[in-house]
Formats: sequence, C-alpha cells, structure tokens
Amino acid sequence: MILHQIEALAAVGVKDIVLAVNYRPEVMVANMKEYEEVLGIKISFSVETEPLGTAGPLALAREILAKDDEPFFVLNSDVICEFPFQELIDYHNAHGGEGTILVTKVDEPSKYGVVVTIPGTSQIERFVEKPVDFVGNRINAGIYMFKPSILNRIQPVPTSIEKETFPAMVQDGELHCMDLEGFWMDVGQPRDYLTGIGLYLKSLDKTTPASNQAQSANAPPSAHPQKRINASHGDYTINGNVLIDPTAQIGRNCVIGPNVTIGANCVIGEGVRLTRSAIFEGAKIKSHSWINNSIIGWRAVVGSWVRMEGTSVLGDDV
Repeated sequence: MILHQIEALAAVGVKDIVLAVNYRPEVMVANMKEYEEVLGIKISFSVETEPLGTAGPLALAREILAKDDEPFFVLNSDVICEFPFQELIDYHNAHGGEGTILVTKVDEPSKYGVVVTIPGTSQIERFVEKPVDFVGNRINAGIYMFKPSILNRIQPVPTSIEKETFPAMVQDGELHCMDLEGFWMDVGQPRDYLTGIGLYLKSLDKTTPASNQAQSANAPPSAHPQKRINASHGDYTINGNVLIDPTAQIGRNCVIGPNVTIGANCVIGEGVRLTRSAIFEGAKIKSHSWINNSIIGWRAVVGSWVRMEGTSVLGDDV
C-alpha cells in the first residue's frame, strides 16, 4: 500500500519522499530503494531509535521538509483511497492556513474522533472523541498537507499530532479540512487490508479499461506493470476484479478471483483456487491449493493441496 501512495505522490510532481521507520528499517530500505530511478524520485529514511508517535518523526526529518517554503504531504501508511493529491494541493493553497486534513464521512461516527468545523467554513473548530450525541460524521482520513511552519510546533520527542499538534493549530485558527470523495479505508489490520484491496480494484473501473489497466497491488505500476483482468484466460478462469503482474506464472485450470492481486515473479501451480487474497512478490503456491481470504507474503511458499482461509497471513520463508 505504501507503494501505491508513493506512485500517487510522484504523479503530482513530488520528488522527495521521507519514510519514517523504526522496526527492521533494513527491510524497508531494501524493498523501496529500487523504485527511485523508476519513478524519478528520491526516497529517504528517517529511522527512529525510539517510537516518536505521529508528530515526532516530522521534526526528525526537519532538514528535508523545511529545505524551502513549499508545503508537504503527510500520510499514514495504512490508509487507502483514490489519493486526490492535486485537489488537496489546490484546496490547501486556496484557504491559506497552516494545515489541511483530509476527512471522510462514516456511518457510525460514535466509534471515531469527529472533526467539527465552524459553520459555513472549512476551518476546524474542535475535535470530539467518540461522541455520545451526534455532532457530525466526518473523521480524520490520515492524509494531510502542511506548511513548513508546522515544524516550529514539534520537537523530535514522542508526540501525537492528533492530540497535541492539531489542537494547538485549531486554537490559532490554522487548521482546515477537505472532504474526501470516493472510498477510504484504514488497512492496518489484515482483514481490513483485504477489504481495501477489493475497494481499490473496484475504483480502477473509473480509470482505464480492464484489459490494459496498468496498476499494481504490491508495487508501483511503472515498476511492476500489472494487468487488471476481468475475463477468463485460455488456460485459467478469472472471476471478478483481478490484478496480475505480467511476470507471474499461472498454471492451467486455475480459478482466480474475485478481488485477488498477484505480484511480480509469483508462481501459481495448476488447479489452484484463489479468492479475496493478496499474493506478494516472489510467492509460490503449489498445485491444487485453495486460498481464500489470505495474505501470502514476499517469497512465501504454500505446498500442494493446502487449504487456507480465515484471514491467514504468511511471511518470508514459510
């Protein structure tokens, strides 16, 4: 999902991207650096020696973020949507405030922190955490745009941008919000990740025809151009929206879909059934296995005649 975000950022002209990492940073570095040349961007890594919350990493990356007066994006890595970055740029520049939060409407706002604006404006008046009474139905979507001046509010110590930085900006009248159109989902949990994939595949219907859709579920389209397929192939059957990297090998008599993504250099044996699953780069699924509602990680191996379901997750060397 991070790669989808990076691809969308590159599409609106972003050239410098900073990833805040702490756990096993070498894994992230190894998997991301290869995309710099392909996408024409520079990816830097801000490595935390201790968890710095949702605001502290911005201060840690001050040298990059404050190198000029241009505003910058901040994204939670576990959200997926259609990423309207150009619209966010235009909106942010139009209102002139220090920050803009992308907000999305939900059916049950009592489960979230609700964003309340001054009537008739986009300026945020307050945040209400899990309101008992209805005060609104818009919540923080985890995508922001800020002027570099926000860095004057943050120190490189554990800090919550939602609970500490944002209230101060609201107090100063410097925080606005923009409504997100279309789908949105927090995909931080495996179950939600799989649901998010389905929403993402459905959203591709708004772009180019399925027969030549160049998008990628596990890598940038320009790095690993995948083809979205919604019709049967001569050797295997496709049901619903499916995204397959052209380097993947698919065995005869497989039935794939709906809502399946297959990454680069995957090998799918004969007679395999895949539904509502994400198969990451280099994974191998041997013949006649049945995989449903599962995430098969990078280079993982699933044996023959295996049945997997119930939001199963496999990692490297399995």
